[in-house]
Amino acid sequence: MLYWLTELSDGGGVFNLFRYITFRAGGAFLTALLFGFLFGPPLINVLRRKQGKGQPIRSDGPESHFVKAGTPTMGGLLIIGAVITSTLLWARLDNPFVWLVLFVTLSYAAIGFADDYAKVKKQNTAGVSGKVRLLLGFLIAAVAGFWATQYHPDALANQLAFPIFKDTLLNLGFFFIPFAVIVIVGSANAVNLTDGLDGLAIMPVMIAAGTLGIIAYAVGRVDVTEYLDVHYVPGTGEILVFTAGIFGGGLGFLWYNAPPAAVFMGDTGSLALGGALGAIAVSTKHEIVLAIVGGLFVVEALSVIIQVLYFKRTGKRVFLMAPIHHHYEKKGWAEPQIVIRFWIISLILALIGLATLKVR
Repeated sequence: MLYWLTELSDGGGVFNLFRYITFRAGGAFLTALLFGFLFGPPLINVLRRKQGKGQPIRSDGPESHFVKAGTPTMGGLLIIGAVITSTLLWARLDNPFVWLVLFVTLSYAAIGFADDYAKVKKQNTAGVSGKVRLLLGFLIAAVAGFWATQYHPDALANQLAFPIFKDTLLNLGFFFIPFAVIVIVGSANAVNLTDGLDGLAIMPVMIAAGTLGIIAYAVGRVDVTEYLDVHYVPGTGEILVFTAGIFGGGLGFLWYNAPPAAVFMGDTGSLALGGALGAIAVSTKHEIVLAIVGGLFVVEALSVIIQVLYFKRTGKRVFLMAPIHHHYEKKGWAEPQIVIRFWIISLILALIGLATLKVR
């Protein structure tokens, strides 16, 4: 919205600053951060008053989690509110990729909100049927995948790009949309599975969003893509403003989600943020890099898949408990120890993901 102030500039003056994506990204970060600090306490008070007993705690979960009973959920509303406000205020609203990621974020937030609401109302961990959640997630992701193909350059439409092997493209044709669905739905559910300890999910999400924001800015500039020899996707640079909002809103939320958490993100936040990461990867043609940058989420999801398949086949467990962060809890690791070590792993993976821009 504020971008239109550039019309008041003749190429100089203070309003000219709004032409720069980096300046507006900084504004989005500060706006989202301020939003989190201002609206965090009143939102938490409302959630605590409305929810009563708070988020139900798994009866088969680690014993240490029972002390968290009564903690309200749906804290993702704070992050989503910060991201939406900052993006609408600072991004160019004539950019289709901005609306694509907003569409996925809000749609998955709605699914997560319905699930959280059902859990709190029924006071059990079942929530909305998994089949219904997946069906809605598939439909939203399919729309987003088709949307992205309409704005990708003709040379990149329906193509799968590879990091390092930058001249290599795989034409998926019609199957690009199912592939995009797998990326977006997989990302959303992987982040959802990771959100099991205080502060565990939000920092890796912020790291991944910041990394993808840098990538989006790079592939959206023709001069940078020529220097790095990566594929140019016009318009994706504006996604940096959106990811800056995630970073600021995430920091604001972490203030209240740090151990011991005053509020949980809930599916409202985890599904929305995971879906957003997937949508950004599809938009920028960096789906494979997302698997590197979000490697922690991949491992968390794989630990659940391996546990379920192995148990069905043998009746035994690979991990003491899945997702894998609960395995380490069962082994005696303290919750802050797990969280901080997983943050470190996320940062390392993000740096590896960024390195693929230069490595050939």
